[in-house]
Amino acid sequence: MKYMILLFGSQRDYDAMAGRPGAEPAWTGEDVGKLAEFMQSWWAEVVESGEAVDAQGLTAPVHARRVRLVDGVPVATDGPYAETQEVLAGYNIVDCTSFDRAVEIAARLAKAPHPEGMPDDRWYVDVRPVADNAEESLA
Repeated sequence: MKYMILLFGSQRDYDAMAGRPGAEPAWTGEDVGKLAEFMQSWWAEVVESGEAVDAQGLTAPVHARRVRLVDGVPVATDGPYAETQEVLAGYNIVDCTSFDRAVEIAARLAKAPHPEGMPDDRWYVDVRPVADNAEESLA
């Protein structure tokens, strides 16, 4: 079965990783490099196991457009990009034998490197089964 591992962040996180002034905690180029190396190594292991399906990172929320109906008309606005609002930062899809195995794969992300002083519980990932049809998505 396929499972999606959803990674979350905020505009503040993107700003901190890009080294923008005032963004906390500040990431150094070395911090970002360690994270990139870790993520590449983690995904290479998933590929090697034969469980990899797809993986994509997303650009910063400031580049997003939100589309919603206003008085029956679709309207696009900038965002969401508020500093404190968490948004989808990327995803990985794995095809493995069980939900427990998908969680095991995702749990390895808990050891992702981050700047000194950043709380370990600041970030998280969600793991969700991918529905093959409408009935499964409503179950």
